[in-house]
Amino acid sequence: MFWHIFLLASAIKMMFIPSYRSTDFEVHRNWLAITHSRPLTKWYYEATSEWTLDYPPFFAYFEWALSQVAAHFDPAMLIVTNLNYSSMSTVMFQRFSVIVTDIVFAWGVKRCMTKLAKTNNQFVIGSGLLLANIGLIMVDHIHFQYNGFLFGVLLLSISYILTGNYLASALFFAILLNLKHIFIYVAPVYVVFLLRFYCFRNGGALIKLIKLGAVVGGVCLLSFGPFYDHIPQVLSRLFPFKRGLTHAYWAPNFWALYNFADKVLSVALGKKASTASNTGGLVQTFSHEVLPSIPPSATFVLCALAMLPTLVKLWSLRNEANLAQNFIRAITLCACSSFMFGWHVHEKAILMVTIPLTLLSITNRTDARWTLFLGIVGHYSLFPLLFKSDLTLIKHSLHVVYTGISVLLLRNIHGGRFLSIPERLYLYGFVFLSLFENIIYPGLDLDRTLPFIPLMATSVYCALGVSYFWLTYQKHFISQTPFLHDSTAAQQPKHQHQGHSKTKTN
Repeated sequence: MFWHIFLLASAIKMMFIPSYRSTDFEVHRNWLAITHSRPLTKWYYEATSEWTLDYPPFFAYFEWALSQVAAHFDPAMLIVTNLNYSSMSTVMFQRFSVIVTDIVFAWGVKRCMTKLAKTNNQFVIGSGLLLANIGLIMVDHIHFQYNGFLFGVLLLSISYILTGNYLASALFFAILLNLKHIFIYVAPVYVVFLLRFYCFRNGGALIKLIKLGAVVGGVCLLSFGPFYDHIPQVLSRLFPFKRGLTHAYWAPNFWALYNFADKVLSVALGKKASTASNTGGLVQTFSHEVLPSIPPSATFVLCALAMLPTLVKLWSLRNEANLAQNFIRAITLCACSSFMFGWHVHEKAILMVTIPLTLLSITNRTDARWTLFLGIVGHYSLFPLLFKSDLTLIKHSLHVVYTGISVLLLRNIHGGRFLSIPERLYLYGFVFLSLFENIIYPGLDLDRTLPFIPLMATSVYCALGVSYFWLTYQKHFISQTPFLHDSTAAQQPKHQHQGHSKTKTN
């Protein structure tokens, strides 16, 4: 059944091969060309295209490996000077490369579900919700990126936490950091957990620290070693701080609310907008009109402070039966803290919150509730990525169908309603938000004078939901009241557990 679901999801993804693709398509084509036709020492210096290589070395090696296959499809795509090249063979290769590398995501899902699910029903439902995740479909298979592959590595790392193999978990997470450094957002969770529950438990702390350091250091040496003489240049590409506090489209976080408040105050006080307006749709630094402008250092401090309660609680946990599940909750919260307060956060980063959270939706009613709530908010917040008018029906249909199926499947496990009346009223507001953006606003003919009102409306409304989730879920995690026992497992008949064990053995 698992692989049938995977093949069905893959078939759905193939339907989007000819659809709209973002500039990220050209970004990755250019990286294929750079890694294939330039010597390794020049990879992080090449600047023929504006889309320079800015991922860690392991991802560059990944692009190089793909380029060896791409050469058999269309060698012209591997010429650096062929900017914006998109032959049919190039499109087919790049689209299929995302679909095929999703096998890593499937592997991670299977390992996690095998450990978390108590019944075959839970295993199938959890696998289906993850393999058919519409956030990944929209971002990877329409917009174009390789997030499924990357999240697969994250899930593999989590799966080894679930099985108690902490060194293997550290190995996969170190690999992940050297594939995409944005996952450093959840690195503090790994540091706290591995120190507390691996190094400083049952003696032998020094030996365990050496083993852990050897694993992480070995991965970093393999990654950065070939670039030893060029590390400053590599780091300058990985951490550009001139892109501004927020992306061209504000991610639905605290800074979206902050920017909105600044805009409202500037209008109320009659201030004239500066040239680099924060609603101009440009990726650049700008000064706020009324509220204090935010430097990168302030966002780092706020992220650290926002994570601190979660990390302290994680350290204080005892060796209980659901320790690994609390580790996943800590990942969810720290990813959300970074999403809320980070510097130049992309809207796509909400997947770092929703995907780990979905893992737990089958085990606990509270986690299922928040998976539904944040899934609706987070997936809608990705809509501006698919801004073409011919994608309006597609993205809304994906959202409605996936949400409806999620509700039915999670009710099948947990039963009853999940959300409170105020939460449901807030979610119903997305119907009116969609009507405003797609029918009312176009009818007002404000495209010339106020072109970014729909984007602002989406960012701010979704930011309210994400903020509510972050505050409430963190309160639950710190209090631990909903997470002291696996309520779902306790309700399952004993023979169901045995039946699932046989399924896994087979």
